[in-house]
Amino acid sequence: MIPRETSGATGGDAGPQGDFGLLSPVSASPLVAALTGDRAVLAAILRVEAAWAVVLEQAVLAPAGSAAMVAAAAEVGRYDLADLAVRAQGGANPVIPLLADLRRQVNTLDTAGIGAGKAVHTSLTSQDVLDSALMLLCREAVRGLLTELTAATAALAALAEEHADTLCVGRSLTQHSLPFSFGLKAAQWFHGLAAAARRLEALDFPVQTGGAAGTLAAGTVLAAGSGLGPLDLSDRLAAELGLAAVPAPWHTNRLAVTSLGDALAAVTDAAGKVAADVLFLSRPEVAELAEPRAAGRGGSSAMPQKQNPVLSVLVRSAALQAPGQAAQLHLAAANFNDERPDGAWHSEWPALRQLLRLGLGAAVQLRELAEGLQVFPDAMRRNLELSGPLLLSEAVTAAVAPLLSGSVPGKNSADGKQRLQSVVDQTLQVPAADQASTYRRLLRAAVPTELLSDARLEELLDPANYLGQAAEISRRILAAYPEYGVPHAGSHTPSPTPELNGASRG
Repeated sequence: MIPRETSGATGGDAGPQGDFGLLSPVSASPLVAALTGDRAVLAAILRVEAAWAVVLEQAVLAPAGSAAMVAAAAEVGRYDLADLAVRAQGGANPVIPLLADLRRQVNTLDTAGIGAGKAVHTSLTSQDVLDSALMLLCREAVRGLLTELTAATAALAALAEEHADTLCVGRSLTQHSLPFSFGLKAAQWFHGLAAAARRLEALDFPVQTGGAAGTLAAGTVLAAGSGLGPLDLSDRLAAELGLAAVPAPWHTNRLAVTSLGDALAAVTDAAGKVAADVLFLSRPEVAELAEPRAAGRGGSSAMPQKQNPVLSVLVRSAALQAPGQAAQLHLAAANFNDERPDGAWHSEWPALRQLLRLGLGAAVQLRELAEGLQVFPDAMRRNLELSGPLLLSEAVTAAVAPLLSGSVPGKNSADGKQRLQSVVDQTLQVPAADQASTYRRLLRAAVPTELLSDARLEELLDPANYLGQAAEISRRILAAYPEYGVPHAGSHTPSPTPELNGASRG
């Protein structure tokens, strides 16, 4: 029989046999644990109960002095997390065993016998408390995530500006396509992350107070004669907690949860795109980028020479996991049967928390990656030149095909395109090392100098002259999200998350 550890939990989420993230390195950090761990969940539940006591006392629906006693009893250190987790199996949620302990603590503190226990949980149901508590936890986690994300986007915006004119090769379906700029690549990374961050910032975190079946029946009895209705008490609880007031209970309408899950998945999607690009561009045979170095990071257990891009690996691992968790939230939402569900609600909690952890963990790693990313313009130019002038064949066709067609009576532009395509096809038949010189020679032979001078041909074959609107696209992207760009004097800066060095952040 495997023993259950039910003591010694105050220092962590589950005591000596707890889960510290050995198999989840992307989210194994003090920041993620502080914002999403079991201790944070417990603190949020207790905060909801303490806030409800304040609401009831202010409405003269609980004895004077009750709120202070409930607040004193709502100190996380008074409770054994591991014991609560095991006892939660008896009621299928952690609020039920916690209430027994909380009431016991309040009664112990109520030495004057004022009846402070009347302020604990009166007219609420466990889903009211846990839904509200998870919204509190999510709000704080999202704030932390946005702090990390905003730092990452600021670093990417700086890269976009610094490398606006840094040439590199664009790739399509794994192949070289057209000249590109690294500034635009960084701007597009920024674009995905800034759009996802703005979506996160637009979220509401609603309070929940529906009572046992979502009718507020017990709350109606409680508030009778007070001059207030149960929805007034709900609004006051929202204000006390800093959550959004709601027009009605949402026990089985889970849009608030699925919207949050989708927004978190959008963050990991955008972060995953950055990681995927860095993973490819940092390969030794490409070598256009490198992750920031740190002592003890990126090593191999067998190959001393390796410097693995582990920041990107971790971000990518989060991006690959998050969609499944978001899908689980939708699956649960679609199965919230009756007025209170039997299992769908319960399946929502771990998926939501894992999404928070993946989003936070990815943002922490991405911030360090973006702030320290090494860029190698010479390698970018070297790889750009692998395709040589062939990379400009689109530009050549657009400019030269009409000249060739116009030089022969009765010929249309399609004929000119066919002649130039033939030049490309012949070039591709020779070894790669000879393709640049072959293309220039065949192209020069196909286009008379009286139609196209040598100087004009060289202009067409200069990759810097075929970047289209790359610089303007980058500028428009950065201008569309100024709050996530490079900080300027007097600009708003998000509240920092707890100061953590590179080693402990991730």
